[in-house]
Amino acid sequence: MKRVGFAFCILLGCLPYSTTVLARPASGTVLQPQPSSSLQQMGNAIRALNYEIHFINISRQGIDSLRYRHARIDNRPLAQLLFMDGPRREIVQRDRDISYFDTDLEPFSLSGDHIIDSFPSLVYADHQSLSAFYDFIPAAGRVRIADHLCEGMRIISRDGTRYSYSVWFDVATKLPLRIDLQDRNGERMEQFLVTSLVVSDDIRETLRPLLSEGLPPLLTTPSVETVDLNWIPEWLPQGMKEISRTRRTLPGISIPVESRLFSDGLFSFSVNITPSSESRAEQYVTTGRRSVHTEIRNGYEITVVGELPPTTAKRIADNVIFQSQ
Repeated sequence: MKRVGFAFCILLGCLPYSTTVLARPASGTVLQPQPSSSLQQMGNAIRALNYEIHFINISRQGIDSLRYRHARIDNRPLAQLLFMDGPRREIVQRDRDISYFDTDLEPFSLSGDHIIDSFPSLVYADHQSLSAFYDFIPAAGRVRIADHLCEGMRIISRDGTRYSYSVWFDVATKLPLRIDLQDRNGERMEQFLVTSLVVSDDIRETLRPLLSEGLPPLLTTPSVETVDLNWIPEWLPQGMKEISRTRRTLPGISIPVESRLFSDGLFSFSVNITPSSESRAEQYVTTGRRSVHTEIRNGYEITVVGELPPTTAKRIADNVIFQSQ
């Protein structure tokens, strides 16, 4: 993969666990497309409660240890995410300002609803909307995680074109204590695992000093102009919708890149088109949950980048059509 395809790759950037069996519907059973009320309660709990968790993120790239504190003061969110190992890295949320502190970078702030590194995207998703394209299958029985009794659920796409999630949440508080990202064979790819949970109003006093702390300036994002593109992916996984489209030039590459970003609210990917006079075989790279598939057709390099199985990324690329053809 040369030049543009490689640039997309750059831009992207095993512990024992319970063998709880996830319940599957009996043959012929029709699953009702309604998400569990527990998932909705989980989404409410992470925003409403005052708590501190210690957790690890496990992936094929390694293990990260983190601490997350969350509170509501004057009905506004206040949170802190701290990476526990290596050079100090910290992310602070004060209302809708998310500030990043890293020893290798100048501090900066962005506007947002939550710290994206705190929980997997499943936690913040709109489960009601997802119910049109995903099945929510309760786990059989309960398990104990971080000394808390938990119930579980699996979230599986109905068309089989995406990865799945298994989530276990505390019965008492509904806070998520373990979330597994799984491939289509049920093999674990990533895991979010809580090792300690404290729910207490004292967390508000622990975080209160952040209210008077000086935060870095808010970065302004450039306005995005509406652009007309003469191509479109003719096939998409069910529920995927276009979020944005752009035309730009990547740093260091004097070639225009046209992109469309898609998401179903749980997983996202982009389709990127650049002119190309080369001729080579299809290429793909996988890094954990992210796949990059590149092919050249009719003078264009087509690259699909995102949270998709490789076969799905290839199918999307194969079905890109150009209106001028």
